[in-house]
Order: sequence, then C-alpha cells, then structure tokens
Amino acid sequence: MQQNNCKAPEIEICLNDLPQNDFNSIFKSLPAFYEKIKMEKEEKLLGACFVSGVPGSFYRRLFPRKSLHFVHSSYSVHWLSQVPERLENKGNIYMARTSPPTVFEAYLKQFQMDFSTFLSMRSEEIVVGGPMILTFVGRRIADPTDKDCCILWELLTKSLLDLVSEGLVEKEAIDSFNFPFYYPYKDEVKAIIEKEGSFNLERLEVSECNWDANDNDDDEHFVFDKDRSGKNVANLIRAFTEPLVVSHFGEFIVDDVFKKFANHVADHLCSEKSNKVINIVVSLSKK
Repeated sequence: MQQNNCKAPEIEICLNDLPQNDFNSIFKSLPAFYEKIKMEKEEKLLGACFVSGVPGSFYRRLFPRKSLHFVHSSYSVHWLSQVPERLENKGNIYMARTSPPTVFEAYLKQFQMDFSTFLSMRSEEIVVGGPMILTFVGRRIADPTDKDCCILWELLTKSLLDLVSEGLVEKEAIDSFNFPFYYPYKDEVKAIIEKEGSFNLERLEVSECNWDANDNDDDEHFVFDKDRSGKNVANLIRAFTEPLVVSHFGEFIVDDVFKKFANHVADHLCSEKSNKVINIVVSLSKK
C-alpha cells in the first residue's frame, strides 16, 4: 500500500464472549495496544482500527446480516449450549470408559445440533466468500471410549471422589454434574458441515500438543518434573472449569479438588507421558 500510495483500510474488530466475561479488562488494555501500533508503524500509514465487545452466546445471531468479512473462533466451538438432557452418567462428569452408550449418543447429538446452529448463525452474518477459521479441541480416533479421549476427565472425577471419601462432597452431587462440552472426531465435524450446507470446507487439520504446554519433549535439554507438570495441567484445567465447579459444588472445595487433581495428573504422566491434547483446525468459506 505504501508503494502504491494507497490509504490503509479501516478495520473493525468485534470480540464476542458470554456476558459473564469481563470485557472491561480488554477495553482497559486498548490504549496500550493502540500506542504499540503507533510505535511500530508510521502513524500516517495506519488505517483506523475500531474494537468493540459483543456479549452473548454464539448459538444465536450476534451481528447484522452480511456484516462480517472474516470470522475466527479459538477454542470455543467444543463448548455446548447445555449439558445433554436426561443424561444418566453416574460416577462420571463427562464421557468416560464406564459411561453407558446412551451418554456418548447424547453428547454427539447435542454437538450435532449446536455446531449446526453455530454454522447457520454465522452464515447469515458473513459475506459470500468470506472465510471462517475455527480452532477447537477434538479427538484423533473415532472411538470416544478410548482413554486418550477421556482420561483427563476421569482423573478429575477421581479427585472429586477423593473428597467424597473425606466427607466434603456428596456422591449424589457428582452423579448430577456433567461438563457441557464435546470433543468431536474429524469425520463428525465434516459430516455436520456438509449437512448444514452453508460453507465450503476448504481445509481440516488435526494436530496435537502435550497436556503440559511447558513440557517440551522435543528439547534434549528438557528435564521432566512430574509435580510441576501436574500443577501446570491442573492450573490450565482450573482456568476454564472453575466457574462450573464452583456453581455446582461450592467454592470451598475448589482448592482441595485441584490440588488432588494435580497429584493424580502427575502420577499419570509419570507412567504414561504420551498423553496429548488434540486440536482440530477448520478453514471454511461462505457459499
């Protein structure tokens, strides 16, 4: 643009999260963000950048029709609009190897409905040909009962059951609690996109990373510390599950349950250090 003496375009960035999100923290960081842009680029070459927050569930319309030129969702689409209804999953808090087949069917059905709704809502908001990039957690194999799909949540269940034995949590409270997310297999994702029909699937990639992002097993100088990794994983999981745990069990158990969880994860990583988080990245374009 500089060589052609063209003026930089104006850019509008619309951020979305649930209403409980503290948008004020984001807005307070904007002056420093704008100042950084001015420092790194010649101000006269900058186009105007406008940032706004749009609170609300992405399972409904959020923006005017054909107003978006690019959509990016990062680690969100695997979150369901709700826990599947009439779920009988006693002794578990997510799909587990001991869960009955009806649990796996209910979770898949809920994801199919929710992901289809997400695609339908965004298809009304994005311009024809507009790209959409989605990154979310999934699984690398079709069988949802494989330990790689659910062992992390089984360890968190084990941590809660430890508190039952200590008299701090009622067993019935665990039986009535389930997380509202689903880690899909790539073929499930493809099938929903094709059936909903609003987008072309340009590319789908599956990648993996260690449970503990600081565990760089490709670095020959890295020294594995099971206790440190256990705490790192527990802190990561706590960051996005704590509100749900608190709302169901109460705030008084949070520190104890995640301390126990860190220990269980550490012991597990010591015996099976190959556990991975599976990421699915999907590139779509509006038909």
